[in-house]
Amino acid sequence: MKLAGTRALVTGGGRGIGRGISLALAEAGADVVISYRRNGDAATSTVSELEARGRRTTAVQADMGDEASIRWLVAETVDYLGGIDIVACNAGMHYRTPFLEISPGEWDDVLSADLRGPFLLCQAVARQMIVQAKGGRIVLTSSISAEVAYPNLVHYQCAKAGVRMLMRGMALELAGHGILVNAVAPGVVETDLTRQSLANPETGPERIAKIPLGRPGTPQDIAAAVVFLASQDVRWMTGSTVTVDGGQTVR
Repeated sequence: MKLAGTRALVTGGGRGIGRGISLALAEAGADVVISYRRNGDAATSTVSELEARGRRTTAVQADMGDEASIRWLVAETVDYLGGIDIVACNAGMHYRTPFLEISPGEWDDVLSADLRGPFLLCQAVARQMIVQAKGGRIVLTSSISAEVAYPNLVHYQCAKAGVRMLMRGMALELAGHGILVNAVAPGVVETDLTRQSLANPETGPERIAKIPLGRPGTPQDIAAAVVFLASQDVRWMTGSTVTVDGGQTVR
């Protein structure tokens, strides 16, 4: 297994894409701590699946918009696993709100969870990796929305574009410590949160028609890219974004 003996932290690891990433890292041999914000039942279920794969694992409740909570999450992970070799910074949120109706509070909520949170988490994890002196792998979840505008997602798009530049800046400054920093940019992915909208007969077929490969992605599609970026197969790649969107942004 290409990740045997490694220690991973996955934020938002209890459901959706985060769950897929957690399971894929475990199947590749990593022990995994997952964080969740609200859905403890989903996190508990994912932990059970990880344990069934023979991995050391636990779930930690944490708020990616709160600095103290993020520091506590990293400390708990280090205490449980003995260190951190891989972080998949996946947790986030979004609202679909027309630009003219976005309130300052909603703007702040999205930017806090989707950009400030990843900054604080990656800073704390990078400091830990430097102390360990063994390098590491940081993989952030961006989005094709970082480069293509879609209606009613201005705040989310700004945050994800910020994540992409955060990744590039970290890659530059952390290279000397052997820490490789890359990102995945998912397109339309079917999860428990998106399944209903994709099944909508008025809008679902139109969204899927924009994907050259003819289907929405799965969490496993995104997770495969994360496992690759987290592995020792990647030795001379940092500051890059791997787009996993079925070809949607090729057009």
